[in-house]
Amino acid sequence: MAQEGSAFYDDDGIFETYMSRRQRTDNPNDTMEKPVILELIGEFINQRILDLGCGDATFGKEALAKGCKSYLGIEGSRNMVRSALKVLAGTNGEVVHANIENWDYPVRSFDLVVSRLVLHYIKDIDAIFRQVNQTLIDDGRFVFSVEHPVITSCDRGWQGKGKRQEWVVDDYFKPGQRITTWMGGQVIKYHRTVEDYFVSLQRAGFEVENLREAKPQLTQFENNEETYQRRKRIPLFLIMEGLKTSN
Repeated sequence: MAQEGSAFYDDDGIFETYMSRRQRTDNPNDTMEKPVILELIGEFINQRILDLGCGDATFGKEALAKGCKSYLGIEGSRNMVRSALKVLAGTNGEVVHANIENWDYPVRSFDLVVSRLVLHYIKDIDAIFRQVNQTLIDDGRFVFSVEHPVITSCDRGWQGKGKRQEWVVDDYFKPGQRITTWMGGQVIKYHRTVEDYFVSLQRAGFEVENLREAKPQLTQFENNEETYQRRKRIPLFLIMEGLKTSN
C-alpha cells in the first residue's frame, strides 16, 4: 500500500535505507542539489529561517553554524523528528512535529523559508505557497527544491534493481498523483510541470528570482567520471527562488 510522504519515512526499514544512502559521498542531494541551494541562499547571518519538511535538520545545524539568528524545522515524520532533535542538541534550533499542510504559519515572522525535496509530496502547493508568503517579512525569500518534473511524470523506466539506466517521460502535462516504487516501498507523489511551479509562485505573490536545474559539476564528484557522466543524462532536481515583494 502506497504511503504519503512523511508516513513513508516512518517505516523503519525505509528510514534506515534512506539515511544510509544520504551518507554516501556521491549522493545526488549533496553533490547537485545542496550546492545550488547554498548558492541561492547566500548569506546566513541574522536570518530567521523556517525549514519546511526539515528531515533530520542537518541543514539547520549548518545554518546555525553559519550565523543564522534562529532556525525552526517543521517535519511530519516521527523518525525524522527524533533524528532532528539529536542533530540540533546543544543549539538553539527547534523542530516541530507537524505536517506542513496543517501547521499554523505565523504572520511576517521569517526572513527565509527553505523546503528541500518535500513539495512533490504535497497535493496542494498553492495553499502552501500562500502560507509561505504570509509568514515571510517583506523582501523575504523562499528557496525550494523538488524532484524534477521529468522524473515525477512517470517511473516506468525504474522498476528493476541496480542503478537506473533508462528514464521515461510520459503524461508530462497530466498533473496529479503518482505512485512510485522507491527504497523497497511505495510512496505517493504529485507531479506538476515546471510551468505549474512557476505560475503557483506568482499566484501566491512572489517574484520568481531564480530557476535552476542543478547541472552536475565535476568538482562535486571527487573525480568520479562515471557518476558525473551519468548525472549529466537527465535533470534530477528543480530549484526555485521566490521574493516576497512589499504590498
